[in-house]
Amino acid sequence: MSHPCQRCGACCAAFRVAFHWSEAQPAKADGVPEALASPLRRHELAMRGTETLPVRCVALEGTVGDGTRCTIYAQRPAPCRELGAAWEHGEASPQCDRARAVHGLPPLTPADWRA
Repeated sequence: MSHPCQRCGACCAAFRVAFHWSEAQPAKADGVPEALASPLRRHELAMRGTETLPVRCVALEGTVGDGTRCTIYAQRPAPCRELGAAWEHGEASPQCDRARAVHGLPPLTPADWRA
């Protein structure tokens, strides 16, 4: 079974991803690549592509709802690490549900996590 997020990617094309500048290069050697972030507020950066409409993170590769991947998965900022997929760990995720709805995808269910 492939991870449902690898078929989805909706959260990467629905929300602004704002994070503290210290999560990006050069401040953090293994952080978000500097070229993929843009200034947002005094101490915040945003992933490029998420600060304007239509939202689509520059690090998202593929087609939302069909097959996607984050090209900087190991370097992704805290908001991306913290947004959990619905039912992955046995609990609902309103953010996941909202992102999927933006793209006309049904909410994930516990059945989506069964092998």
